[in-house]
Amino acid sequence: MLGRDVVRAAQLSGHEVVAADRSVLDVTDSSATRAFFDEETPQAVINCAAFTDVDGAEREPDEAMKVNADGARNLAAAAAAVGATVVYPSTDYVFDGSKDTPYLENDEPSPLGSYGTSKLAGEVDTAAVNPQHFIVRSSWLFGVGGRNFVETMLGMAEDNDFVVVVRDQVGSPTYTAHLAEGLVRMLDTRAYGLHHMSAAGECSWYDFAVAIFERAGVDCRVMSAATDELARPAPRPAYSVMDTQYEDAIHLPRWQDGLTYYLQERG
Repeated sequence: MLGRDVVRAAQLSGHEVVAADRSVLDVTDSSATRAFFDEETPQAVINCAAFTDVDGAEREPDEAMKVNADGARNLAAAAAAVGATVVYPSTDYVFDGSKDTPYLENDEPSPLGSYGTSKLAGEVDTAAVNPQHFIVRSSWLFGVGGRNFVETMLGMAEDNDFVVVVRDQVGSPTYTAHLAEGLVRMLDTRAYGLHHMSAAGECSWYDFAVAIFERAGVDCRVMSAATDELARPAPRPAYSVMDTQYEDAIHLPRWQDGLTYYLQERG
C-alpha cells in the first residue's frame, strides 16, 4: 500500500523513481542490495519493504526480524555507500500503550510484541549505519493495493449482518496516500532523525469500523468487545496515538478525511 503511494507521490513531485519490489530487490540479501544501489546510484531511498503481519510476527519472529531489522540495515548501509538519504517508515507499535496522552519522539519505546520489536530494531540499525536518515513512525495504515482494516470490514459486511470489533485499542488510522506525500516532502528537508507522522485525531477500532460503514453506505451493525475477549496471538498497545514535539513538523490531514479519500479512490 505505502510503496504504491510513495511511487505516485514522488513522481507527482518531479522525482525520477525506481520502484523495486521483492522480485527485483530482496533487501535481506546484503550483497544484492549493495550491487543494486551501486548500479542505480539513488539520491534518496524510501524503505517500504516490511514484514507487517502483526500476528504473523509472533509466529515467525525470526522472519520479521530478518526483514524489518536486517533488511533495513542492508538498505540503509547500501544507501550510505552511494551517499543517499534513507527513509525508514516505522510504527506506533514500538510503544506499550501505557500512556494516556499522545506519544512524542522523546518517549521511551517499549514494544509489546515481535512486530514492534523488529521495527524498533530496524530504527536502531538504520540510524547506526546511515547518518542521513529519517525514521518516521506512523500508525494503522490503510490504502488501495493491500490488505487493511477498511477492506476487512467491508469484506465481512458482504456476508454478515454484524461485526465484532475491539473498543479498547485507540490510535490514528492513517491513509497511505497522505503519509506518502509527507514522506516525499520530508526528503526536501535536512531534519534528519526521528519523526512521528500520523493522521490527525484519534479513535478506537470500533469507532473506525462505525465510520467506515457510515461513509461507505453499508448496513452492518458494529458490536464492541474488549481486547481480552478476542484472543489474538500478538499483544497490542491500548493507546498508541502519536504527536510530534517539533514546531516545523509535517502534519497530515484528519483520519476521517483519509477515509473519505480512500473510499473515493477505491470506487
